[in-house]
Amino acid sequence: MNFSKLKETLLRLFNSYVKKYLFKLLISLLLSLVVAGSTGAIAWLLDPAIKKIFVEQDKTMMLLIPFAIALAFTVKGASLYAARTILINISNNVVKAMQIQLASCILKSDINTIESKHSGKYIAHFFYDVGQVAALVGSGILNLMKDSLTLIVLVGLMFYQNWNLALFALIMMPLAAVVAKSLGKRINKAVAESAKIEGNITSYLSEIIKGTRMIKIYQKEDFEFERSSKKIDERTNIQIKIGKILIRATPIMECLTGIMIAGFIYYSGFMIASGEMEINNFFSFLTAMMLAYQPIRSLATINMLFNQGAVGADRIFNILDSEPSIKELDTAPNLNIKKGNVKFDEVNFSYPNTQEQAIQDISITVEGGTTAALVGHSGAGKSTIINLLPRFYDPKRGNIYIDEQNIRSYSLSSLRKSISMVSQDIILFDDTVRANIAYANMNASEEELKKACDFAAATEFIEKLPNKFETIIGENGIRLSGGQKQRISIARAVLKNSPIILLDEATSSLDAESEEKVQNAIMNLTKNKTTLVIAHRLSTIIRANKIIVMNQGKISDVGTHAELLENSKIYKNLYSKQLSA
Repeated sequence: MNFSKLKETLLRLFNSYVKKYLFKLLISLLLSLVVAGSTGAIAWLLDPAIKKIFVEQDKTMMLLIPFAIALAFTVKGASLYAARTILINISNNVVKAMQIQLASCILKSDINTIESKHSGKYIAHFFYDVGQVAALVGSGILNLMKDSLTLIVLVGLMFYQNWNLALFALIMMPLAAVVAKSLGKRINKAVAESAKIEGNITSYLSEIIKGTRMIKIYQKEDFEFERSSKKIDERTNIQIKIGKILIRATPIMECLTGIMIAGFIYYSGFMIASGEMEINNFFSFLTAMMLAYQPIRSLATINMLFNQGAVGADRIFNILDSEPSIKELDTAPNLNIKKGNVKFDEVNFSYPNTQEQAIQDISITVEGGTTAALVGHSGAGKSTIINLLPRFYDPKRGNIYIDEQNIRSYSLSSLRKSISMVSQDIILFDDTVRANIAYANMNASEEELKKACDFAAATEFIEKLPNKFETIIGENGIRLSGGQKQRISIARAVLKNSPIILLDEATSSLDAESEEKVQNAIMNLTKNKTTLVIAHRLSTIIRANKIIVMNQGKISDVGTHAELLENSKIYKNLYSKQLSA
């Protein structure tokens, strides 16, 4: 990250997240000034301590000076604790604000944006990158204030004691700045690489947890263990690299400090021998110089901390700044659905990063309260049509209407409120049966909930569960059968009570008994509703009012089951194959 980009990122971080805590930062600055003053006082007190206690043996000072030194250490510790507490509070509130914004951004992003990046990468942004920012705000700002002020006070004391020696001691400061600048360039590259590796590991971990059954059935535990070991090795190596870069300043600073102290002692010896400096001044100066070593070392590496935080912040800002492709006007009115007529007018669509059109010149009309079925071979464009209606994607050309209202001109919330969807990819949460069904309508009464379950043919198996409606069903309903999960999904759709229903292969993975129960539930769900259904099993859509045969992204034939058996070669072929099977 170049200097201008670093400055821009840090400025945005300050203005957007830290500036609101300016008063607390000023308090922390004042406390840092107290820490610096206390540190300087400790070094200065050695001057009268040696002179009054050890040389003059002043009995009063034997009590007062040790008490003053103890008080200085106490004040320094208390002030440092208070300043750190304030910065911890600020950094965690900054993390909270960023994570809330990230969560909001992810939830509001369109399907294309979400699917363009692995879920693990989002998790890495949420924890790793935000953690880098927290370190910058929590430790970086405090160290910058505390160490800068402490160094100023100690250097001032050194000049007060002996300006010749102070000038000699200052030689190492520009050298430390050169070291910091050199290491900063290396840490940038390493931190960016580390962030990428963290995202890859998070993604991989997510995949092996979800793919546990497949890994076991194909006996790939050893293969995946080797893959995980390689990824962990990558992470270990980059962390070691970053650690080495961060501590590389230490031996350089130790060497510089050693040279400085050696030269200081050599020069001081001549000054004491010639009477230009007293022994008490020497020890006070030496203490100030030794105490200055820690803030100099810290400041020499602080730019690396700022670089790490800036890289993390920049990656977060890239997510927050991404514009969703599905947009709506702030003043967009709500859809007003009366009949539920659906119309696709010359609709064309191709998925991102591909030149091939998924659907071409699709014109479909579905009368309100009727069922239209989409059939055809895989890749024919059936699911694309289903995904365009709730505006998961927008057509490249053409328009979609509900009751003569162009869905692009109306609010997304009112559009999606009007649509329920049941697919073969059932999404359930690791929560109770009740919570998963009530997700469609949080304000539903107990009676409405149970009625939805009756319609979905789900009541019978729910009553047999250990805790009935309060049973925890596990991640994505792992403790339920396929048919049970599907019926919970249908109950959820029933509870939403939308005028338009989308069914995408809702029974494709079920056994005959489960399919019969789910089919009955679907009949209840779609009664008097505008329904678009995709089904490979043609037996499930024979009663549809209209069947649309898709072929290579285009409409091949339209008609009832009987009409298509008579007039459509593709439909007749599909039906014959399923009968023979």
